[in-house]
Amino acid sequence: MRALIDRSRATPSLSCVMPAYNEAGHLAQWVPDVLQQLQALGLAIEIVLVNDGSRDDTAAVIAALCTVHPEVVGLDLSRNFGKEAALSAGLDTAQGDLVLLMDADGQHPVSLVPEMLQRWREGADVVYAVRKTREDQSAVHARLTDGFYRLINWGARVKIPAHAGDFRLMDRRVVEALKAMPERNRFMKGLYAWVGFQSTAIDYAPLPRIGGESSFGLRGAFGLAVTGMLAFSITPLRALAMVGLCLSMASLLYGAWVIAEYFFWGINVPGYATIVVGLMFFSGIQMLSIGVLAEYVGRIYEEVKQRPRYWVRERMGRGLSAAPTDPASQ
Repeated sequence: MRALIDRSRATPSLSCVMPAYNEAGHLAQWVPDVLQQLQALGLAIEIVLVNDGSRDDTAAVIAALCTVHPEVVGLDLSRNFGKEAALSAGLDTAQGDLVLLMDADGQHPVSLVPEMLQRWREGADVVYAVRKTREDQSAVHARLTDGFYRLINWGARVKIPAHAGDFRLMDRRVVEALKAMPERNRFMKGLYAWVGFQSTAIDYAPLPRIGGESSFGLRGAFGLAVTGMLAFSITPLRALAMVGLCLSMASLLYGAWVIAEYFFWGINVPGYATIVVGLMFFSGIQMLSIGVLAEYVGRIYEEVKQRPRYWVRERMGRGLSAAPTDPASQ
């Protein structure tokens, strides 16, 4: 563990972690621009580029950048492990006293980094950026996102800040805490909140993509939401318990009503339709409950196998390190 430093006077080193997937078309122009802006801060800088199994020439572009710029470190993962794993690979590799997480598509404004750095000097361990608007997304996507944050924070002990993405500056202590988390199915937004530390938010408006198209649509967002819900919330189980309780109460009340009709008014209730509807309804509830439980059990199964979160095929460049490191798994 590194010793605490006087933040008001310190000149910390900074690692910028960028996961990249099919970003070959603009990395060669974007990364030098980011490097130049970060070096203007007067800090020792490294940029960690993580190629998450891209199908284009992203790996070759990263290799070329590592050759031209000694501040750039490249990680070429053996396949597409997903953004959460790519972020974890970058965090494991970053050497700086501070770690900045950014997307490689140019939507995160580098101009906010000086403000983030100032907030760190004032005592914040985590400075995260919150989207002011979702005009770049469809109305359905935006509403589903709002609903997800309400649902996952319902009854949760650790609240996840709404609309806060991966764009953030973190102190080395926070990074070490994240690296110590053992989860294989990682939901980074939940992990950021779980480790705690003093955090502060700043608003930002995402910039237009500098090239390419986003590969993270509704399907990817839904998959990440499921992972987050199962990893950081027991809301689905609580909801099923409440549904079961309500159905049990409703069935008791309905049974009492049928008995009352028979004994007090002499009405014989036809049973065939009621039985069929009841069986179909309760069978659906049971299948839903089994499906939710199976998701939890499946996640447990994946965790107990203890497979690596990712595998590095090749490491390139040196960054802040004085010597290159052999490829390794984490």
